[in-house]
Amino acid sequence: MPAKKKAATKKQAPAGRKMIVAHNVNVPGYTHKVDATMYDAMRKAMLKMLPRKAPGMTQAEMWQGVAAYAPKTLFPDSGKIGWWMKTVQLDLEARKVLVREQTKPLRWHRK
Repeated sequence: MPAKKKAATKKQAPAGRKMIVAHNVNVPGYTHKVDATMYDAMRKAMLKMLPRKAPGMTQAEMWQGVAAYAPKTLFPDSGKIGWWMKTVQLDLEARKVLVREQTKPLRWHRK
């Protein structure tokens, strides 16, 4: 007899925690909810240090720049910076705020 499948439950945000929908340019139509405070802080840090035109920054250069601009209160160590940087970068690309240059290695700049 096959086992019964449990109904999938959605994770709920803790009460009072504001969430924002993030898109993924690599998977059109896919979205997920992320913490709005963390997202906004990383977005501001990225837009502050990314150049307005080509040549942009590589992912390694972006990581170093964001590490310097990300608020230490939200990102006390570098453990979460990479995940948040990539999440925001993919979302901003999907929203056409960032441009991915067709270079090797890949580079990004603001639109």
